[in-house]
Amino acid sequence: MLKTGAIAKGVRAAIALGSNIGDSREILEAAIATLAKTPGIVLEAKSHWYKTKAVGPPQPDYLNGCVIVRIFMLPQLLLETLLAIEQKFGRVRQERWGPRTLDLDLLLYDDLIVDTPTLQIPHPRMRERAFVLVPLTEIAPDWVEPVSGCVIKDLVKEVNCSDVHLLMGS
Repeated sequence: MLKTGAIAKGVRAAIALGSNIGDSREILEAAIATLAKTPGIVLEAKSHWYKTKAVGPPQPDYLNGCVIVRIFMLPQLLLETLLAIEQKFGRVRQERWGPRTLDLDLLLYDDLIVDTPTLQIPHPRMRERAFVLVPLTEIAPDWVEPVSGCVIKDLVKEVNCSDVHLLMGS
């Protein structure tokens, strides 16, 4: 449950970023800069970039990473903000798990659990995805995922990380 006054002080949120169309690294760096300039969002930490195999239909490999931000807005507004940033960078939703210029997923919002038709926190598939857990472990290893009650550094041990490779120079 979101505590009264939490928004005024800000709450921590974790966001996953991914791209496999265009100059992915440039797009991801620009997306982080856009997040950092957005009113109500303060960037606290950024992971390295990781090259990962795509999930879904045949497509190019992804660049993935995560950021931790301090948020001064409700979760639904944060989701709407992330979707607007995706659109700004040319995101077109044509097929499930298809290629994309930019994917921004709200992973965690403090210790909040939300399950509505438009918003699920924690992200419902984050515990299964090495491309999310590896970069998240780098910047938030002790964050407790509220559904499982496990810390991120333990969740990453439960997934196959063989297709997640640190991008040199990131």
